[in-house]
Parts: sequence; C-alpha cells; structure tokens
Amino acid sequence: MTDAFTIRPLRTHKEYLACVALQDETWGSHFSERVPTAILKVSQRIGGVTAGAFDADDRLVGFVFGMTGVENGRLVHWSDMLAVRPEVRDAGLGKRLKQYQRDAVRALGVSVIYWTFDPLVAKNANLNFTTLGVRAVEYVRDMYGAETDSVLHRGVGTDRLIVAWDIDDLDQATSLERDPRRRLQGVETALVINEEGSPIADCGSMLSGSEAPRLARIQIPLDIQLVQAESLESAGTWRECSRNAFLVALSAGYEIAGFYPDRTAAAGYYVLKRNHDSSASGTPHPLPPTPHR
Repeated sequence: MTDAFTIRPLRTHKEYLACVALQDETWGSHFSERVPTAILKVSQRIGGVTAGAFDADDRLVGFVFGMTGVENGRLVHWSDMLAVRPEVRDAGLGKRLKQYQRDAVRALGVSVIYWTFDPLVAKNANLNFTTLGVRAVEYVRDMYGAETDSVLHRGVGTDRLIVAWDIDDLDQATSLERDPRRRLQGVETALVINEEGSPIADCGSMLSGSEAPRLARIQIPLDIQLVQAESLESAGTWRECSRNAFLVALSAGYEIAGFYPDRTAAAGYYVLKRNHDSSASGTPHPLPPTPHR
C-alpha cells in the first residue's frame, strides 16, 4: 500500500499551506504551536527537512518536519513534527517519512536524530522502538507545558520521552527483536492494574536494590485517546502512574529495551532491561545533554 504514495520535499506555497492545515487537523484547530509556512520553507535552506507523503492525486496525506543544528561540536537533527491522516495511518507512511528524513540528513553528515513522543501513545512507541530501533535518552515531565490548547493533551499534559535514532547503523535491531516475547512471560510489571482496571505505580522497591530483576515491564493502554474520551480523570491517573514508573526505572539504571502491543490484553508493554554495571540504588544517573524544543 505504501507504493501508492510519493515521499518528497514540499515545494509550493499551496503545499506549505496544506501542511499547516494538516497540523490543525492533527493537533486541533486551536493549536497555537503549529509551524508556519515561512519556517517550513526556509528551514530547508539550512539543512532542515520538510517532506510530505502525497497520494496519486498529489494530495498531502502526511508530513515530517525537522531542523538541523550543532550539539557539542557535531551535526544533529531534531525531528519536530510528524503527522499522517487517520485514513492512511496503517499504510506504513510514518516509517517511510522517517526513512526519508534519515537519508536526507545523513547525506549532510548527521549521525543522530532526536525527537520526542508521548510515552502513553502505544502506536508511536511501537514505531519508535520496534520498527526504527531508537534508544531512550531522557524522560521529561510536561516538556511543552502542563496545559496546551491541543485536544491530544487533554488530561495528560505533555510528558515526553526524548529518543535518539543512531542513523549511522543501518543494521539496527531492537533489543526486543533479539529477545523474543515468549521469554518475557512471567516478567514482573512495574505498573500494574487493580481490580477496577486503574493503574498502580508501585515499582520503587521492585526496581531498586540488589534483588531488582534483570527484565521488567511498564504497561500502558493500547489506545490512550480512547481512555481520554471515556474519562480524563482515568487518563490523568495513567499519566501520573506511568511517569512514576519511568522515572524510578531510569534512575535505577534500567534502559528501555523495546516495546510490544498485546491486543488481547488491550495493553502495550515497554520492556525494561537492567544494565549489569548499574548499582540500581535509586540514585539518578546523569543523562547526556540533548536539544529541547
């Protein structure tokens, strides 16, 4: 199905306007942090990427936008936005747009691409960790503010995982692919569900100390937008509990080794792997500096 779409840079003012319109459709008509046409256009002159996915009628159905800059003396790329129209979201366009972006900036000498995503969005977690093989760099609470004017952030704020895609390695395989799911049966879950179906983040003792397991999981809903539609309070509880689980895990020396969806359980699971050289004492480990939006 992806062959029916063409990935290429945006070229005309009409296409830039269509990109802004797609941002409104994705994040809501009152979303004030949309990228305007001028920035979409001029960023391409200095190493940025503004590329679209076009259907057979040359209609924009998806886009990716990012900026190239310097971090600690090396070229890096920050992927700021990616969106695909709902009716074609199962066509693999997110992956193709990322691959186009990768190839474009690698030709400039970039070796790593950063971006953020909401760790409660299972589809994005699956794309990022399972398909692309990113690594998590940092968990940031309310990176873009506790409240925004986007419908996507209702009740959950803007907590984000900053991830890095090391694009020099074309043969990347996620840790999860090297560690089949059947080996994860019986692995302890740092975020558990009570009898009412609400999450409980009680992972402090489980993930710290010498007896901490080598593998653990963090559970999230398979569709957080459905949870938001049913109950903003429940969505907020998922945010609070998952935030606690991620922060405790990362500070105790775990890394996110992969992600997989479980449609039977209507859940997604982050797989946590404890570094052998970690003290897992609960003391936060310093993280390398990264660019922020």
